[in-house]
Amino acid sequence: METVYEVVKIKQVIKEVEADQKYIIRSPQDAAKVAAAFIGDDDREVFFVMCLNTKSQVVAVHRCHIGSLNASIVMPREVFKSAILNNSASIIVSHQHPSQDVSPSRQDIEVTKRLAECGLILGIEVLDHLIVNSASQYYSLQENGYL
Repeated sequence: METVYEVVKIKQVIKEVEADQKYIIRSPQDAAKVAAAFIGDDDREVFFVMCLNTKSQVVAVHRCHIGSLNASIVMPREVFKSAILNNSASIIVSHQHPSQDVSPSRQDIEVTKRLAECGLILGIEVLDHLIVNSASQYYSLQENGYL
């Protein structure tokens, strides 16, 4: 008889915050401050996901992918994994360019559209895609008509 193993590896790191420290996202600027605090000065591209509940509170954050100096591979299943596991109503994704330039590339725009389509299928709305830097400057793809 052959033994069959089921391998499940999901690791979430949980850090408790006090009730008055909950992040509530009311604008792209609010989200950019959160993202910049986590990834703004990284030396490689990092794709970051903020998972929100129905009251626009951040319930989880996830460093989805760490890329190279000028690229990051973004797979929708990895982006939405933390949102599904945390019962999120919506997400805001972001990444930074190590050059600190917040201008979007053609690939940034294409990824945004692809994630929005996947979010519609899953019932998890992609509210925005932000490109941030360490000075909390940002470019909102939603504000600029790409979502």
